[in-house]
Amino acid sequence: MARRRVLSTAAGTRHEAFGPTEWGLLAATSLIWGSSFLFIAEGLEAFEPMVVTWVRVLLGALALGVLPRSRTKIDRGDWPQVILLGLVWMAFPMAMFSIAQQWVESALAGMINGAVPLFAAGVAALLLRRLPRGLQVIGLLVGFAGVVLIAAPSLGEGGSTVTGILLILVAVASYGLSVNLTVPLQQKYGALPPISRAQLAAVIMLTPFGIAGIPASTWQWSSAFAVLSLGVLSTGLAFVAMANLVGRAGATRGAVAIYFVPIFAILAGVIFRDESVEALSLVGIALVLGGAYLSSRRET
Repeated sequence: MARRRVLSTAAGTRHEAFGPTEWGLLAATSLIWGSSFLFIAEGLEAFEPMVVTWVRVLLGALALGVLPRSRTKIDRGDWPQVILLGLVWMAFPMAMFSIAQQWVESALAGMINGAVPLFAAGVAALLLRRLPRGLQVIGLLVGFAGVVLIAAPSLGEGGSTVTGILLILVAVASYGLSVNLTVPLQQKYGALPPISRAQLAAVIMLTPFGIAGIPASTWQWSSAFAVLSLGVLSTGLAFVAMANLVGRAGATRGAVAIYFVPIFAILAGVIFRDESVEALSLVGIALVLGGAYLSSRRET
């Protein structure tokens, strides 16, 4: 069988406006990932950042591995793309988020993560050699304006916060690449086989760093429960839902699920960690939601 180019993507299989299936996948993904920033912050109360990252990916791989469908064979020619997916969707960006959240509040981390659709659209345009059109362009621009307003209140808070924001932006760019790589793999195999194997690859990459962080970690049941939730839900279930969404809608439209993540991240941060939200950020959230709606319309 012909070898697939490692850096490749594909158009979605559904070009209509989002229906119940797409909105359901979007809601599940954004709810789980919105809560993940709270779980990361709780996990960091006891565990080193790389321990949190390593264990969550390991638990996600184990959770998916018990499902028979995940063991479907993958062609040898597709393995380089699966391994790269493990790096750019799991190992690298998750490590960046865990490190950055030592300095950045969970609500802000979730807000900045809303830039993923912008990076996803840019990568899709390069790989498909086709720009998004019509309402998708307007939606992405509106969403971009919202992301700028969301992040603006934190930019003057000092070097540590800026460093954390930069690490998250690098991770977000990696996510934008990864959702594009996922599309052809999901369309060929379904979500479970490539995602479970990508997570296994990520576990191998992260193991030395995770083990190195164990001596500096402590044990708290609340932190352990948070990491367990990160693994089974955020790294297991949510990745499968997102893979199915981008396979159906394409990377550009499917990535709009991330626009809804800040809403749940804000709610979790405010309710459980007594975090505050600037009024300007709330205006940005309104723009992000409008951009998400426009981007979800029928492709033209």
